[in-house]
Amino acid sequence: MIIAEIGWNFLGNLDLAKQMIDRASEAGCTYIKFQIWNPKNLVEGPWDNDGRREIYNKAYLDKDRYTELYNYCNKKKLICFASVFDDDGYKILKSVSTKFIKIPSVEAYDVDLIKRSLNDFENVIVSTGALKKKELDDLIKLNNYKNLTLLHCVSSYPLNYENINFEKFHYIKRKFNNVGYSGHAEGIEDALYALSHGATIIEKHFTIDNSLEGRDNKFAILPFQLKIICEFEKKIKLIKKNKKENYGLQKIEEDVYSNYRGRWKN
Repeated sequence: MIIAEIGWNFLGNLDLAKQMIDRASEAGCTYIKFQIWNPKNLVEGPWDNDGRREIYNKAYLDKDRYTELYNYCNKKKLICFASVFDDDGYKILKSVSTKFIKIPSVEAYDVDLIKRSLNDFENVIVSTGALKKKELDDLIKLNNYKNLTLLHCVSSYPLNYENINFEKFHYIKRKFNNVGYSGHAEGIEDALYALSHGATIIEKHFTIDNSLEGRDNKFAILPFQLKIICEFEKKIKLIKKNKKENYGLQKIEEDVYSNYRGRWKN
């Protein structure tokens, strides 16, 4: 499962959001994700000094605007869902569709919210960035919920490759059934590594123009990169398709075995 995380990269412009949806679909991606919050619930913080509050205000998706994007995706047979950051966002997402919900890293400490989501939604995805070890282990204890997936994540934007900490991914994978990866590094090598090591979900921020306003647009992947990830996932599935143990001669090797062995004199 590859998620194109449009988030707030569309800057409140629904036409731009639809262009991004189109380009993600053309790249072979079928999962589109936005972010829902009510800007009235945003407390004072560093976002008041770096322009992010203005972008949060512009990218606000009320129920009507989110429903428009959801329906646009649905007509294209794409699955649209969102990260929720407050109760208003939770209610909007639940009222439109209960298929998927994403709990972002900054809310992942709230186990009660996650348990509530597990009851209200068919599939719950939780990023695990900016968590203390005990908080992470508390999430791992929810392994009995089959509709829950934990995403290894490091909450730094953009993320340097030396800080990706895939040891944490492997730690979660040893203890939890459904494990994926949410990446904030530039490029796609992190996603390819995660897929190669058994990630069931990949989430990468997505844009159609890295020069667009906003921090996330700067490190988000482009359509050609998303296509590479989607194609790579297909190949990984083919590699894993035949799970039968076979350490000897395969049928596809019989021609070489019969006709090519011993054809050179020693």
